[in-house]
Amino acid sequence: MSEQQTEQPDRRTERRIVIVGAGMAGVQTAVALREQGFTGPVTLIGAEPHQPYDRPPLSKAVLLGEAEGSAFDIDFEALDIELQLGRDVTGLRSEAHELDTPTGPVPYDVLVIATGAEPVELPGSEGVRGVHLLRTLDDAARLRPVLGEQHSVVVVGAGWIGAEFATAARAAGCEVTVVEAADRPLAGVLPAEVAAPMARWYGESGAELLTGAPVARIEPGRVVLADGRALAAGAVVVGIGARPATAWLAGSGIALGPDGSVTADEALRTSLPDVYAVGDCASFPSARYGTRLLVHHWDNAVQGPRAAAANIIGAGSRGAPQPVTYDPVPYFWSEQFDRFVQYAGHHGGADTLLWRGDPDGPAWSVLWLRDGVLVAVLAVGRPRDLAQGRKLIEAGARLDEVRAADPSVPLKSTVRQ
Repeated sequence: MSEQQTEQPDRRTERRIVIVGAGMAGVQTAVALREQGFTGPVTLIGAEPHQPYDRPPLSKAVLLGEAEGSAFDIDFEALDIELQLGRDVTGLRSEAHELDTPTGPVPYDVLVIATGAEPVELPGSEGVRGVHLLRTLDDAARLRPVLGEQHSVVVVGAGWIGAEFATAARAAGCEVTVVEAADRPLAGVLPAEVAAPMARWYGESGAELLTGAPVARIEPGRVVLADGRALAAGAVVVGIGARPATAWLAGSGIALGPDGSVTADEALRTSLPDVYAVGDCASFPSARYGTRLLVHHWDNAVQGPRAAAANIIGAGSRGAPQPVTYDPVPYFWSEQFDRFVQYAGHHGGADTLLWRGDPDGPAWSVLWLRDGVLVAVLAVGRPRDLAQGRKLIEAGARLDEVRAADPSVPLKSTVRQ
């Protein structure tokens, strides 16, 4: 080994990696760095004062008082991950490789943006007493007594979070009305024919679903709809979507998309050197689907960090290996109205929709194909369809449509030979 070589330390162990965001994506990035052999300093900064926690239980066990919290079972001290909790990051100065915070700058060598998404507030509802969002542990803590006192609840938005909250509120014995501006639940997410059976689940649970019902305003104790109807409301829960939490990046030079997401590349690198982005705040190009994807779901916050960590470590090692490409089959699930709903893939651009089973029954699936190739699957109470379908999507499998539409035939047995 030459003298020049001995004077060059391994950059994998000397660079300081700072992760902004202590949710699932940020935590998994820190853990993945350690699992993949990075031994240098890792700092995880979170705006909330709580120990990092998982979010899905907030709309289920935590909300219903069946669990006090959902903190990750991770020994950050043993992993030598420095936690800085309750600290806001307000800006990024890339030239100086520094983050701005109210308590002073934080230097970094490599930065990972994992700030997630923030709920969209209903215009005019800000500051109105009795209006709630459900995104954080504190949100769930404020809503728990509302359910315990069995208030009449109006839920604004019949998306995934609205359905999950309505499920919890009905389980707690609350009178629930869900109002949706569109003509069906999950509008813009699922086709009308697929959402139709889901609309019936509300009534079956005892909740009332009002579609085509935009909200005009929220007043203390009631929700006024655009058609003049007024709904009594002991509490109002707004679940009309989420957007990437990236406002703090204004003026930083980080490229953002029209949806506010950090436009990462296939290796989850941003437009600035030594800056990566993972989770709900980042979109990425998918060669599999021929479009840029922004995925606001738990699995993306688990899988993306592993690719980002590999690329961070690889970029700092000798030999500069080819970056790991991140192009997953998106996956998520939802528990609502005594049903387990799972989805894998991306059905945009599909030209064929196939049903497997009776949508009026307790278990059924929907398949989306493009040129005969399976691109997405939605499964209600059919976990095998989801598991097999996900693998077939990854393999780019072409299906026999007649056999695929037969729910008695295992999905893996419908591949054209």
